[in-house]
Amino acid sequence: MSQQSTDTVTAITIDTLTPVREFYGAKVDNQIHANATHMIGFGFDGTACFRKGTRNGPDALRAVSEDIESYSPYLDADLFDHSFYDLGNLSLGHGDDVEYQWQHATDQFDALFGEIDLAAQNVRVLTLGGEHSISYAPIRKYLAQYPELVLLHLDAHADLRDGFLGYHYSHASIIRRSLDHFGPGHELIQYGIRSGTREEYQFMKEHKTVRTSRKDFLESVAALPADRPIYLTLDLDYFDPSFLPGTGTPEPGGEDFHSYVSLMKILRQKNLVGADVVELSPEIDPTGNSDVFAAKIVRELLIILNEKGAR
Repeated sequence: MSQQSTDTVTAITIDTLTPVREFYGAKVDNQIHANATHMIGFGFDGTACFRKGTRNGPDALRAVSEDIESYSPYLDADLFDHSFYDLGNLSLGHGDDVEYQWQHATDQFDALFGEIDLAAQNVRVLTLGGEHSISYAPIRKYLAQYPELVLLHLDAHADLRDGFLGYHYSHASIIRRSLDHFGPGHELIQYGIRSGTREEYQFMKEHKTVRTSRKDFLESVAALPADRPIYLTLDLDYFDPSFLPGTGTPEPGGEDFHSYVSLMKILRQKNLVGADVVELSPEIDPTGNSDVFAAKIVRELLIILNEKGAR
């Protein structure tokens, strides 16, 4: 492509909320640039059904990001190798109603990226949550833009309920709501799932979306064509709570950091076009270890997205 990463392609500029600090290595901006990766925070926990606190996840990740190395020894790459942008946080508006807050921030996301052709402009987006319901806005956008998209879902929970506790757009229904926008060329791959209803498990088995072993999962991703677009939605309760306790709905039996690194090495050879990382609840882990763990998760993702975005 002839455009450089400094070319602004924003159709509309949104006054997002200033974060506590930018993610380490990022440029602060509220415009969209071609051939670049953009981070946006969506700090919302209104539909969380067990323990809240994920509204503070995006800024907790940013606050600790400078305290980890910008260099990844796993990828032999650095956050400073390519430019990327921190757009700040979406606003929940001024009302107290949960559905109003979610819709206000979702509308802001749509206004910010709605007129952008992500594929043509090579714009990559990493959204930080917040609980998992925040993923609806970016996933819907990516499904609309990429008719052959693979939605890679890492989570302890199936998230296939048709709403939960009165919320149609619940953190427990995010994948079900995403499937509402699936076309014939889209594909769902799920891994790490270890909690759900009988009906959710029946759906996953019937539609062959779930992988039940690490080997099968990694082989499934490795087998994807190198140019096929992939979007990763990562709920941090995917990891075992012994490693990352700072999340609202912990489930024993999860994955570790090194299995995640194995996935990142595969995704580096694929076409990762966007991602979200959700469900960090900083106050639940007063040691701060979960914040550091999550920041390293984000660092690896950013490096891969930055490399793809710089093409």
